[in-house]
Amino acid sequence: MAKKHVAVLLGGFSAERPVSLSSGNACADALEGEGYKVTRIDVTRDVSSVLAELRPDVVFNALHGPFGEDGTIQGILEYLEIPYTHSGVLASALAMDKERAKRVAKAAGIPVAEARVMNRFDIGNKHPMKPPYVVKPVKEGSSFGVVIVQEDQSHPPQVIGSSDWRYGDTVMVERYIHGRELTCAVMGDVALGVTEIIPVGHTFYDYDAKYVAGGSKHECPAKVSPIIYQKYRHWR
Repeated sequence: MAKKHVAVLLGGFSAERPVSLSSGNACADALEGEGYKVTRIDVTRDVSSVLAELRPDVVFNALHGPFGEDGTIQGILEYLEIPYTHSGVLASALAMDKERAKRVAKAAGIPVAEARVMNRFDIGNKHPMKPPYVVKPVKEGSSFGVVIVQEDQSHPPQVIGSSDWRYGDTVMVERYIHGRELTCAVMGDVALGVTEIIPVGHTFYDYDAKYVAGGSKHECPAKVSPIIYQKYRHWR
């Protein structure tokens, strides 16, 4: 039986394009190694026309950031009736929007840090909350635009209101809580193993810690107590 034709979506036009090209090509190489027919699509604004003409059996979505992870490309694929990997429209849209994701988590009984959403220009030279706190774009990934304001800083970082800021005008100001970076993937309804991500040479799990070789190390299973481990997998 012939193996399926897989279209791998990669690249795109978000700030995370370089990472998407790297991960997308790695996934495409792996699929080809398993004997699948693979078409690599460097996504542009005409991706719907490209997919409608190509009609692959399935799409492997290796796009990162806005358009790729926020429900947009998922909606296009739903309209075209092409099966695709990863989360659907609603889950993607909610997860990419930090304000709404926080609301959903809080409603489910998960503790969340104190936060407020505001226009970045309203921050000015006065702290929007008592330091330490974090300022982050509401709808970006890979820690782009994340700024940690330390307790001894006399005013907010000027980059937030400058012309160099490229991550939208709406930001979340969130209470800084020092802790460990734990992650747990979910496949279907099954929570997998808990992994601890430990940044190496970085103050937190920022872009370079995520993607530069040696920027972090991963311990799976995480070295936490069995109670914490199971609570992380099955929050109640």
